[in-house]
Amino acid sequence: MTNKTKVALLVGAGDAIGAAVAQRFARGGYTVCVARREAAKSQGLVDSIKADGHDVRAYSVDARNEEDVQKLFADVEKDVGPVEVCLFNAGSNVNKPLLETTEKLFFKAWELACYAGFLVGREAAKHMSTRGRGTMLFTGATASVRGGKGFAAFSAAKFGLRAVAQAMARELGPKNIHVVHLLIDAGVDSEAIHQRMKAATGISASEIPPDSLTKTASIAEAYWFAHQQSKDGWTHELDLRPSVETW
Repeated sequence: MTNKTKVALLVGAGDAIGAAVAQRFARGGYTVCVARREAAKSQGLVDSIKADGHDVRAYSVDARNEEDVQKLFADVEKDVGPVEVCLFNAGSNVNKPLLETTEKLFFKAWELACYAGFLVGREAAKHMSTRGRGTMLFTGATASVRGGKGFAAFSAAKFGLRAVAQAMARELGPKNIHVVHLLIDAGVDSEAIHQRMKAATGISASEIPPDSLTKTASIAEAYWFAHQQSKDGWTHELDLRPSVETW
């Protein structure tokens, strides 16, 4: 790879938001590196992006492990090119009554959704700072700003990630590193949400009213828009929700 290769590293690139962001940045001319716990689970996404004529790589990483995160960035920078865009999209949407929220569950939710975000963001900052440019993207949720019933663990983690992103934005902005926190105040139009709604209400995907869930492609476009902004008009936090969402 040459130094002209534009690289987007997406950590927590699952089958919904992560996949959509990968496809959008691939269409935008980026070599996309998707990282999740098991790289093999990204094979379908890799095949799809390659079929469209774009370059994509898959990596395994435990984003909660400092050495794993450091090795991921070192491998991508060595084998592909300098990371220009980094997305942190990992999280654990845990919904448990307070008295059923164990210490272990609370810690695991924080470790994956907040601590891992700190590790990924810090490593991205290390590499981007030496070059004086870059974009860091963090996926937030309604729980980032509102602690709902049954979401003590998830809200604590997402509140924390939002604070980490804010602190990074204030410190790294003057270094020409754009830090974006995308607050998704909505259900995401994905298979996982469809199954959750089916279990809770009996409503199948075909019965969900149009545009009542936020499409993953719309989320990807929001990230692409933020990345393209000029330095004199950067957005740090952007919230997305369907027109019918109560907020």
